[in-house]
Amino acid sequence: MAWLESLFEFLFKYRPLLFEKGGLAFTAPWSVYIVVLAGSALGALAIWSYAGAKGRSQPADRLVLASLRLAILGLIVFCLFRPVLVISTVVPDRNFLGILIDDSKSMRIADRDETPRSAFVYEAFGSEESELLTGLSERFMLRFFRFSGSADRIADLSELSFAGAETNLSNALDRARRDLAAVPLAGLVVVTDGAHNSETTLTESLLALKASSVPVYTVGLGRERFDRDIEVSRVETPRTVLKGSSLVVDLLVTQTGFDGETVQVDVEDEGRIISSRQVELPASGEAANVRVHFTVSEAGPRLYRFKVPALPGELVAQNNVQEALILVKDAREKVLYYEGEPRFEVKFIRRALADDDALQVVTLQRTAENKFLRLDVDDADELAEGFPKTREELFAYRGLMLGSVEASAFTHDQLLMITEFVSQRGGGLLMLGGRRAFAEGGYAGTPVADVLPVVLEPSADGGGGGGGGFFVELRVGPTPLGETHPVTHIADTEEASIARWAELPVLSTWNRILRTKPGASTLLTGRTLAGSDRHVVLAYQRYGRGKAVAFPVQDSWMWQMHADIPLDDLTHETFWRQLLRWLVSSVPDRITVSTSGDRVSPGAPVTITAEVNDDTYLKVNNAEVVAYVTDPSGIQREIPMEWSVEKDGEYRASITAEGEGLYQIKVEARAGGETLGVQSTYVRAAELDTEYFEAEMRPSLMKRIAEETGGRFYTPGTVRSLPEDVRYTESGTTVLEEKDLWDMPAIFLLLLGLVTAEWGYRRLRGLV
Repeated sequence: MAWLESLFEFLFKYRPLLFEKGGLAFTAPWSVYIVVLAGSALGALAIWSYAGAKGRSQPADRLVLASLRLAILGLIVFCLFRPVLVISTVVPDRNFLGILIDDSKSMRIADRDETPRSAFVYEAFGSEESELLTGLSERFMLRFFRFSGSADRIADLSELSFAGAETNLSNALDRARRDLAAVPLAGLVVVTDGAHNSETTLTESLLALKASSVPVYTVGLGRERFDRDIEVSRVETPRTVLKGSSLVVDLLVTQTGFDGETVQVDVEDEGRIISSRQVELPASGEAANVRVHFTVSEAGPRLYRFKVPALPGELVAQNNVQEALILVKDAREKVLYYEGEPRFEVKFIRRALADDDALQVVTLQRTAENKFLRLDVDDADELAEGFPKTREELFAYRGLMLGSVEASAFTHDQLLMITEFVSQRGGGLLMLGGRRAFAEGGYAGTPVADVLPVVLEPSADGGGGGGGGFFVELRVGPTPLGETHPVTHIADTEEASIARWAELPVLSTWNRILRTKPGASTLLTGRTLAGSDRHVVLAYQRYGRGKAVAFPVQDSWMWQMHADIPLDDLTHETFWRQLLRWLVSSVPDRITVSTSGDRVSPGAPVTITAEVNDDTYLKVNNAEVVAYVTDPSGIQREIPMEWSVEKDGEYRASITAEGEGLYQIKVEARAGGETLGVQSTYVRAAELDTEYFEAEMRPSLMKRIAEETGGRFYTPGTVRSLPEDVRYTESGTTVLEEKDLWDMPAIFLLLLGLVTAEWGYRRLRGLV
């Protein structure tokens, strides 16, 4: 606090900074040693005189009085040694000082007396009458820089625009240090709100400054906390989804000043509101996790906006909106369903998925020994010999469903293929309940058991694979996670979905599944009618690149055909469509393409990364990979992609999104004259509002920069001391100064206090 610093300066003659920067030394001549010896003799005499004193004094009195007199003599001796503070100071007009000014959008925020943060820049550095500018100019040669995403030298403040889309403090510090490396540099002054929102870290930049002994003096602008503000802090969406999928998207909403108020959260698709929800805001500073539900109905790259309308009194309205670019695929995903016996479940699953154009469920149903019924195959050769015997054949599917089929129906190599289908290919595996499934099907101890998210208990018949004596009926309901998960969201709202689960008929199972593996998630559980056990009904886990799902019930068709279910009820269809779409939603293709960001500022660089696999999903390092980039005007560029060397199968290239609009990036990979695959992604270039998120001044970051480099942190109220403080540095061209300490008011006051204490003690004890 300012008054504490003023009090310190009054008592100790100099500001605390000088004691932090300087070192203690003594400048007394040799004759002082004689004085010290004499003082020691006097001290010994004083102790002896008190020790031998008679009369009314007690030993404790003599000890106290002797200590006080020794302290007085010691203080006098300290002053005779002529103590000084030795401190390094810059030579006037021989050093440079870099001044870095934040040129980003957040400097436009008017959070103090309706005055933008940028006003301080013009007041402090734009006027010749400015005391701060005058004080710095008298001592240093000034060099100005502006920075946002990049940093540049500027001749005067007229080059500032305060339009930068991000703040990269690391880049700014590195650029200024390198630019001024050839001149005597006293330090750097950074004027900013501290909103470092670049992906680069500050650690290396600070280490380089510390190694070069360049102190950084930070000046923080703006409020540390807004009075009234709502911010949509985070939105989590998938990058790609199938057309017609229902999404459950989590938003994180924070606020100050609107405790308990109800706001509306809207979801917009290209300007059209497709979903809304009323949300009661929590206490100030707390975050509300908001889930919104909507259906993606149009194919192509879609820009979704998640928005809370601005409320009266909000200081920043730009942070009420988050955008997400989602590629909605109009594709037909192939799922292989292998069933070991004729049963109703096959018929009703296929009926539920029949009208879903995004799913092609290829069914292989065993009708007798080595005899199969094939449904929805693409040609006569597909699955002609039963379950796939090669990885190329199995890996052509994106999902695999195993019904009531025993483990002994597969060869050991096929069981390994199933595990690699999940871990290596990244496919989705779903095991259904049945007499020949899970432990009852003899899967315990097989490679497939490692993939499953559930623990296989010993079966009633020892796991022989013919169906055992276990059978139970279950009343199914969602777990807390299942109440909000998109797979188990079977009504328009969460409340309606929970209520609907409670109304559904009971199901039955041959499989005793009570436990999941560590790391697995449970969406549905089932309680026996007697209420004794809770069984796992739907659980999943990530395994390698893919996911494995367990659904150990045998008659989900009861949700369609039970007498209590109306004919027009779509619960069964909704559940199976959502489950199968989710099963294959994140399954990678042979060529996968990603970018460093799906939304960037115009002129920003974009890194394209492609992963190339062969038909067995082994990485390919010798491919010819080309990116075809189509800009918003329709002009296409061909950009070769280079193998990154550091990672098998990974290729990279960089582009610059020059103008605003949507950029299509299509990557084609070829090897040995054969096309391995083609994959596309999109990037949108537009002015971003990143600077308005977490836009409050961040003193902790700026204090860290100052402390780690030997500088200081200031606000507009304390920055007047900056010109004097920068003088005391070891960087640049400097000299050593000695500042006397013997005449500090604190020494006089201490001496007076000790003398008074001795006299007062003597009066108190009646020794005078």
